[in-house]
Amino acid sequence: MSASLPPGLQVIERGWLSANLVIAHGKHPALVDSGYASHAPQTLLLVQAALPSQMPTLLVNTHLHSDHCGGNAVLQAAFPAMRTLIPPGQAQVLTDWDEDALSFRATGQHCPRFGFDGLLSPGHTITMGELTWQVHAAPGHDPHSVVLFEAQSRTLISADALWENGFGVVFPELEGEHAFDEVSATLDMIDALAPLTVVPGHGPVFSHSGKVMARARQRLASFVNDPVRHAQHAGKVLLKFKLLEVQQQSRPDFMAWALTVPYMARVHQRFFADSDLESWLTRLLADLVKAGAAETCHDWVRNR
Repeated sequence: MSASLPPGLQVIERGWLSANLVIAHGKHPALVDSGYASHAPQTLLLVQAALPSQMPTLLVNTHLHSDHCGGNAVLQAAFPAMRTLIPPGQAQVLTDWDEDALSFRATGQHCPRFGFDGLLSPGHTITMGELTWQVHAAPGHDPHSVVLFEAQSRTLISADALWENGFGVVFPELEGEHAFDEVSATLDMIDALAPLTVVPGHGPVFSHSGKVMARARQRLASFVNDPVRHAQHAGKVLLKFKLLEVQQQSRPDFMAWALTVPYMARVHQRFFADSDLESWLTRLLADLVKAGAAETCHDWVRNR
């Protein structure tokens, strides 16, 4: 069965540096997630092109990772009457703009300061476009993440809780929290909702199926059985994200950046302390090159 979207819902697939942009058309035009900061001007142009005669009344963030909220500030400046809703749990650190607690500084990523007007409380509903969406807690990838479900069309906006081939890095697990169980519970919750169509945070819209869920559970089981593999994967994801941002950089500058990223140091210390940090980072970069996700030429590192 091919995936189909309910009337009025538009999804702009954006790759991996910026989360997909979801636009709900209708009486209450709304946006879900705003991409990364370096794509913020593009995000604004996409919204203006999609809503040429309207202004969005609502911006919803499924969670506050930089690739999902990096365009908030630009959108808020362009549409001052638009309300912004965030998941509960980080309201105070967002008000204080604590970039460590918000993960921006910890991951070596950027996000211009923005504000919010209310919370996406699980168990409640919101109206986007012409449709009513249920808010469900979806911890795991991020402890505060939510997903949105429209019951009539059985459409799920899953953010990074479920992709067609897995889910996002389980960041709390890297810091010693037992979050793999939360990923499992979130997958159970999604199965119970029984969506027909899934709009992920990254990648194409897809149909929910037993095969999709089996792939996600197999991936989770592989990480549960080998947490070091998950940590290695997380390190490569952070390096790849930086390459997506800069596209190319001198190898000394790229490694100097990586050496200052707090998350890299934490993961190294917890899982790979038998070697020094720079050696571990060098191996991660070599793995990306071997996988075809990066290339090195002379003294430069380039995205592929």
